[in-house]
Formats: sequence, structure tokens, C-alpha cells
Amino acid sequence: MTTYDWLLFFHVTGAFFLIGATVCAGWLTFLARRRERPSEIATLLGLVRVVLPLMFAGVVLTLVFGLWLVRAANQGYGYDDAWVIAALILWVLANALGQAGGKREKETQELAARLASEGDVASEDLRARLRDPATLALSFGSGVIVFVILVLMIWKPGS
Repeated sequence: MTTYDWLLFFHVTGAFFLIGATVCAGWLTFLARRRERPSEIATLLGLVRVVLPLMFAGVVLTLVFGLWLVRAANQGYGYDDAWVIAALILWVLANALGQAGGKREKETQELAARLASEGDVASEDLRARLRDPATLALSFGSGVIVFVILVLMIWKPGS
């Protein structure tokens, strides 16, 4: 295998980790929002933390090997191509949104865990947090941007 093949392998592996973890986290969050009991909500949101290492590995692998691929691939594209610049900007945006949404989700999970230990009855605060449009926009917006990046990586418009 050539250097290009190895770089592409690790970049695509990172993309699978990132996309898979993003889908899994989104699905668990969706399921948590459909539950009533705080114990179930806390469990489902807590399971999102299980997939975070894969998500973080995907973030690192896609960036490091993606940048290395652009430099070493000699495939007719470079750092000055619009799709590469757009992907990097979107990568930063997706991570910023995901981090902000994840912080809010963690607070919701902690509230649900506390309520679960105090009788397992949902409060209005928990219900409001589960319906919070800002949290939904941050978390699911990050996931949508990850898929837009995937489209850019496959399509490579302009090259």
C-alpha cells in the first residue's frame, strides 16, 4: 500500500467513527426526549457519553489525516480549494456547536439523574430542558454540519 492509501484509510476510518458516533448520539438524544421518567432520560443521555471517545477519535483522525492527505496526495487539489476551506470552517463550526450542545445535554442528564434519585418524577425544568430549542439547534445542527462535510469530502466540488 502507498502512503496515500494509508492516509486515506485513516481519514476514512475517522469519518466512520465521527459519522457513526454522531448518528448514535443523535438517536440516543432523540429517544431521551421521548421518555417521561427521569431515570430513563438520564440513562439514555448518559449513554451518549459512551460514544464520545469514538466521536473525539473521529474528529482528530479526520482533521489530521485530511490535512495530511491534501498536502501529500498530489491529487489536483490543495489548501486553497474552496471545498477544502469550506470543510475546515464547517469542521470548526460543527465542533463548537457540538461542544456547546453537549455541555447543555450533560446538565440535562445530571438534572434527570438527580430527579431519578429523588422519586423518579419529571419536573417542569427537566421537561423544558428537553424541549429547549437552543440545545436542539446546537446538538442537531452540529450533526447536520458533519453530514454536509461528508458530502463535501465525497463530491469535492471544483476539483
